[in-house]
Amino acid sequence: MSTWMHMSLQDSISPLMEQLTFFHDHTMMILIMITIMVLIIMISMMMNKFINRFLLEGQMIELIWTVSPAATLIFIALPSLQILYLMDEINYPNITVKSIGHQWFWSYELSDFQEIEFDSYMTPINENKSFSFRLLDVDNKLIIPYNSLIRMIITSTDVIHSWTIPSAGIKIDATPGRLNSTSFFFNQPGIFFGQCSEICGMNHSFMPIMIESITPFYFMKWIKNF
Repeated sequence: MSTWMHMSLQDSISPLMEQLTFFHDHTMMILIMITIMVLIIMISMMMNKFINRFLLEGQMIELIWTVSPAATLIFIALPSLQILYLMDEINYPNITVKSIGHQWFWSYELSDFQEIEFDSYMTPINENKSFSFRLLDVDNKLIIPYNSLIRMIITSTDVIHSWTIPSAGIKIDATPGRLNSTSFFFNQPGIFFGQCSEICGMNHSFMPIMIESITPFYFMKWIKNF
């Protein structure tokens, strides 16, 4: 999770977020190289005193500054398209979870297991323990097994919300009257946090998301004891 001193991306907990992090670094490297090159050219042109009054056209340099940006865009677009198709790929999910946004809480349904349904409210600040995370802890967290492909179906009952887990690279809108779907795959256990990322009203900041990733064995025990 992010803290007030955290300036970079959160540590990835899924293969998708790892690819997004690699793509971010790849793109930033290209942008920094372009910025440095443009600054050097600008400083060089301002500092030198070379003037060519008879230069009317330069077809070679025009060809270079046309082809170079096109090649740069290709180096950015190809990995971007690969990640885009990876995000939309849902093949044979192990578990389907339905998340419904309300003003201002989330409710979850695990229809694969005898219609398990529960609401998830933010823990009030005056009830927080010493180990609790302010504005992030909930009374009923969503528990899923790691190393399992999870299909998430998102909708809303009132206004547009956004179900977001930054460390997993997940951000999907909850739109009234529409079912949006995505998939994710956690490759490690732990507790991960997110928040509604769409301004949805007065208590928009008070509907957090809390997911606990556990082993499939303990997940089945949780299902049986629900």
